[in-house]
Amino acid sequence: MSLRDRGALIGKSGDVLAIVAPGQGAQTPGFLKPWLTESSFADRLTWLSAVAGLDLVHYGTEADAETIRDTAVAQPLLVASGLLASLQLFPHPADAFNYIGVAAGHSVGELTAAAGVGVIRAEQAMVLVRERGKAMAAASAARPTSMTAVVGGKPEDVLAALEKHGLTPANNNGSGQIVAAGTIEQLAALEADPPARARLIPLSVAGAFHTQHMAPAVAHLATLSKAVSTYDPRVPLLSNADGQVVQHGRDVLTRIVGQVANPVRWDLCLQTMADLGVTGLLEVPPAGTLTGIAKRNLKGVELFALNTPDQLPDAMDFVRKHGADQVASQHSNPTWRLVVSPGKGEFVRTEGIGPDEVLPPLATVGTVANLREEIPVSAPHGGVVVEWLVEDGDPVAPGQPLLRLHPVVETAGAAEVNR
Repeated sequence: MSLRDRGALIGKSGDVLAIVAPGQGAQTPGFLKPWLTESSFADRLTWLSAVAGLDLVHYGTEADAETIRDTAVAQPLLVASGLLASLQLFPHPADAFNYIGVAAGHSVGELTAAAGVGVIRAEQAMVLVRERGKAMAAASAARPTSMTAVVGGKPEDVLAALEKHGLTPANNNGSGQIVAAGTIEQLAALEADPPARARLIPLSVAGAFHTQHMAPAVAHLATLSKAVSTYDPRVPLLSNADGQVVQHGRDVLTRIVGQVANPVRWDLCLQTMADLGVTGLLEVPPAGTLTGIAKRNLKGVELFALNTPDQLPDAMDFVRKHGADQVASQHSNPTWRLVVSPGKGEFVRTEGIGPDEVLPPLATVGTVANLREEIPVSAPHGGVVVEWLVEDGDPVAPGQPLLRLHPVVETAGAAEVNR
């Protein structure tokens, strides 16, 4: 089978496995206790505790609900647990790339997903999540804020009610669930005047995450992120910002930083998973939140909530069932690079780009247009055009290869092709 044929199969036929990581609020007291019976998990958790400067063993096994509600504790605990459980599932991480069709994380889970697919190292993720949690906790302390889930009601009525009371739709989780965020006074006003046929559920979080109230945390993380080395994702990785496949490591990190003060569009991530033809979705610990959302939004998709180590044999069978014959389309250090589609739609090529042309970094190679938006497609690293893998006007799927390039390296002031 040719590269063109293999690439066209991604997300269009067969089984497709999604691995997802939950966000803050998924943690429960003692949820890591069963995992500590695994010596390798315990040793790695002790190491990540040292990196994070927190006793994650204590927080994951003995601490009460109020203690682990603290943003500065909850976020490192979630990222560490997701990464370490993934290592139990995939003892040789490189093997995972042959099975995973798409990866995504909800809110702070984006750091779990980014480290899991090789964009950043686990230790870098723990430093960033430590600083993320501390900065968001500090921003939350500046003024009493919180979040409330709005379940049911017409989406337009819910959004109008939030706008009326000055609230932000901080999470859109699809299928009639929008999370409102803002000041305590604004949330009280919403409770007194709720949207028709909607139920309000106050969330156990300590701030208005993914709103303008978190702007100071974004500034702090943006400064830190400049020193973090990134690599391009090894598998299609979705962004909370818009549900698009992001193929450039630096872009992944920039989006994660900005997402702290911007809404989470998990509904769009779910739509992209549907576009990819996901057949199985596995949620890493503490699991249940995202599989519950998927149950309502991804009809017919088989779900697996991984919560205890005794589930690992069944989880491995689930991975083999839904992850067979995946093609890893992105590599850290390839002899050639692929430009892939960020979303579903019709691809229109930029005129004048032919074989052997040298493209500069971030050159626009076309657009993907659908009913919702028109997405520009760029070549993050540039390179020499080898061949187009789609024709002008072809329908494309998220993560589908579009263009093959040879990397260009700089030597003594001249560009050379790395073949």
